Amino acid sequence: MVQEKTLPTPAAPLAPQAWIHHPAQPIAGAPTGALAGLTFAVKDNIDVAGWPTTAACPAFAYRPDAHASVVRRLLEAGALVLGKTNLDQFACGLSGTRSPYGAVPNAINPLYVSGGSSSGSAYVVATGQVDFALGTDTAGSGRVPAGLNNIVGLKPSRGLISARGVVPAAQAVDCVSIFAPTVAGAVRVLAAALGHDAADPYSRTLGLASEPFSTRFRFGVPAELEFFGDEAARAAFDDALAQLKAQGGEAVPLDFAPLSACAEMLYGSALVAQRHEAIRNFFDVHEVEVIEPVRSIIASGRGYSASDLVAAQTRLAELGQQAEALWKGIDLLVVPTAPTHHTIARMQADPVVLNRQLGAYTNFVNLLDYAALSVPASMRPDGLPFGITLIGRCGSDWQLAELGQRFHHATGLTQGATGVPLHAPQPIPGLTSAPTVRVAVVGAHLSGMPLNAQLTERGATLAARTHTAAQYRLYALPRTTPPKPGLLRVASGEGECIEVEVWNMPLAHYGSFVALVPQPLSIGTLTLTDGSQVQGFLCEPLALDGATDITHLGGWRAYIASLKAAPVATT
Repeated sequence: MVQEKTLPTPAAPLAPQAWIHHPAQPIAGAPTGALAGLTFAVKDNIDVAGWPTTAACPAFAYRPDAHASVVRRLLEAGALVLGKTNLDQFACGLSGTRSPYGAVPNAINPLYVSGGSSSGSAYVVATGQVDFALGTDTAGSGRVPAGLNNIVGLKPSRGLISARGVVPAAQAVDCVSIFAPTVAGAVRVLAAALGHDAADPYSRTLGLASEPFSTRFRFGVPAELEFFGDEAARAAFDDALAQLKAQGGEAVPLDFAPLSACAEMLYGSALVAQRHEAIRNFFDVHEVEVIEPVRSIIASGRGYSASDLVAAQTRLAELGQQAEALWKGIDLLVVPTAPTHHTIARMQADPVVLNRQLGAYTNFVNLLDYAALSVPASMRPDGLPFGITLIGRCGSDWQLAELGQRFHHATGLTQGATGVPLHAPQPIPGLTSAPTVRVAVVGAHLSGMPLNAQLTERGATLAARTHTAAQYRLYALPRTTPPKPGLLRVASGEGECIEVEVWNMPLAHYGSFVALVPQPLSIGTLTLTDGSQVQGFLCEPLALDGATDITHLGGWRAYIASLKAAPVATT
């Protein structure tokens, strides 16, 4: 049996279940490269030369002589691999509880599941132990753990990253996936990892879309959503849709029946024979060494004939034709990454039904050759993370990343379980777009406020909700319609951090926007809490005669809320 080891000086509390192999000496990459200085972990169904590959089955373990293609590329780009991470055995499961090495806990609340099968990879990213990690994704294993741990899960288009050196689960649809705290971090890894590999039968050269989605994009949403009684998840998804609409999106209800039927086929048809074929030489001799329910799932693949498989493939093609019709008039699909969240104890008591629930919105994606990106959306009132998944056509990887980054940064969330703020958004490689100006708004132009349309009608998109540096004071100006605040820069030590929204305004429309700004307001340069500078609203000091200082409230929204909460005088 492979012995578990621990990090010598972990950056966060280490869960022994998260790592399967953690040697004292990591493998260093090239001294220079696009990923120089970054550390990563590898799901233990992906080969690292000289280290055991177990796929969470000790009897299956072997020591490969060569790195998996993706690991080699990342090392050549300068990254440093620290170890191998736990997973649902043979990458069969979405819960993170199906491993003889133990269940991987959720990074936010250890009583809850981490999601799987790439459970350990998600955990070590969410707890800050590595900069990124590799997972695999066949039915959602590179997305569900991301959504349940407040991190980003990038599931690229099939064949974009080579799967040579990966223990297959269902080889025709397997994808190597990437976990990172931010979208920018994930796409940085994708840019280094992608590339055709003739030694991988399913690798391919893909032309990736180079134009971002329109500032007025349309996204499909299931007309009927199932959250399995989890109303906190339903509310969180509604909030996420509202945020996408604030960023210029239009929700389009869709009949999700073809996608749901497709998802059911992954395990409920002869397609499950792929699971058996992937490891049949081992499984047919060592079946007893495989834990339940993984054993039963893989064994079920032996019960189908070749004719059954052909019939299933034909049915899948029929559903693909029906699904194709859903794309008319939309740019992408948006679904909950996971519709609910279960405790480890409950999952272990009902491992098949509850696992299936976690995959309600993931299983169809690879079967239909889509790209997907799971991004954090919010923290629920019960303290659990909630994420959404953006799904696009094959080759839409950079487009999903651009929108996903804007969405993530607008949430105001921190990275994983670390509490570290998100870094500034970064350009998405491979995309060409018109130049923009970052504009901070503080009052009537905020999302949902009376003048927000002046931004959206010019194609501006919400980039982030954040705060100014602590060198401003905020005032409610008298006699303004609609009511407006005045933001004043003050001397060091006299100001506070004020809530703002940062919008990306197309440069071509920036002049017409500035022309609408009335006195005593003006556009100047604001310093944000992270030290970066943007264009934004400021006020002339002379206009503050009769104004009310509302700095202590922290922002215009809080001031408006205080007015609504104030008692009405009676006579």
